[in-house]
Amino acid sequence: MRRNKVILIVVVLLSIGGAGFAYWRMGESPKVSPYITVPVTRSNITQVVSSTGTLQAVVTVQVGSQVSGTIEKLFADFNTKVKAGQVVAQLNSDKFKAAVDQTWANLVAAQSNMAKAKVNVADALRTLERNKELRKRELMAQSELDAAQTAYDAALAQLEVNRAQTAQAQAALNQNKVDLDNTVIRSPVDGIVIARNIDVGQTVAASLQAPTLFTIANDLAKMEVHTNVDEADIGNVSVGQEVTFTVDAHPTRRFRGKVHQIRNQPIVVQNVVTYDAVVRIDNKELLLKPGMTANVEFLVSRQEDVLVIPNMAIRFKPPDIKMDPQALLRQERSRAAPRVGARRSGRSGGGGGGGGGGGGVRRVRVYMMRDSQAQAVEVEVGITDGSRTEIRGGEIKENDAIIIGMTGSARSEGQSGVANPFQPARPSGLGAFR
Repeated sequence: MRRNKVILIVVVLLSIGGAGFAYWRMGESPKVSPYITVPVTRSNITQVVSSTGTLQAVVTVQVGSQVSGTIEKLFADFNTKVKAGQVVAQLNSDKFKAAVDQTWANLVAAQSNMAKAKVNVADALRTLERNKELRKRELMAQSELDAAQTAYDAALAQLEVNRAQTAQAQAALNQNKVDLDNTVIRSPVDGIVIARNIDVGQTVAASLQAPTLFTIANDLAKMEVHTNVDEADIGNVSVGQEVTFTVDAHPTRRFRGKVHQIRNQPIVVQNVVTYDAVVRIDNKELLLKPGMTANVEFLVSRQEDVLVIPNMAIRFKPPDIKMDPQALLRQERSRAAPRVGARRSGRSGGGGGGGGGGGGVRRVRVYMMRDSQAQAVEVEVGITDGSRTEIRGGEIKENDAIIIGMTGSARSEGQSGVANPFQPARPSGLGAFR
């Protein structure tokens, strides 16, 4: 009994000692940092302006009919390759042939009347000359000579009337021949039929405007993308600028082109102003088709082998660090500095971390871990791709630990006021510290 009691006491003492030792070790262990950090790295970064557009052929011709009638024959269908002057459709021509025959008969009648008028003129002229000779011999009264002169003048006038009627009949015949020729629809250009809007037996009416029968793309090997670029980004787009884009039909393929034209006509939709930037592309493989939606990226700037940090680092602000008024004023001025693509640049936005590209120097304040403490550092930023920002200057170097957020345990312990790095930052500046 006594031996068992001694063993029990020893076990209890050992348990108490072990617990004390564990508590002592936990107290001596280093404190876990409440901040989430990532190293500053070197990388290539590209700033682009993003937009969407529609693929079109460079030259698209709508083939119509200048006369009304019924479609009798079709010689082209969807995707038919045609040459300039090739017959693509035929309208029923019976009515137009009858009109040609009628006007031809009218022309023949008018020509006959004109020939008869010429005979009458010649006869009236002979009578007039004979009467003049008789009048000189005083063998005819003056009234008879005047009557002969009047008959001659009337014959000349009738000849002019018949000549005009002949010209009118000829013009009507020419018009009917043109209408007859227009019953044959021909392709005006070399190309491929991308739309057919008629069928055999269908009646087309060309009384007000020429109906569209076919749409022919001149050359699908040369295409263009018409994009709508926001007014805030149009200053970063220029003629000759390199462009890349993707289409849903080939999501893993990236196509390339160049800006061919920037149209000055504004496009206003729901008070949003955009401009049409035309991008010319090479489509020799014929992978791209008219009407496809293109996701376009205009290359604004590219930097290689530069220091970059996540945009979350620029948006982060610890709650226990206060800025002096001069630092706040510098930060406000840096936020007001000109930026490239600050409104709708696809990858150039990045929330509060959008960096300046072309004009002016922009400085921001970020926080680093130095000596186990968060330390504020002002840096000069460059371009951004929406998730990372270029560092152009400041007390920062590669592999430095940059703070991007707080740990979950730190937030649960009541350290409120810390910006969530995965949500947009709250408005900052002088007003935020009042």
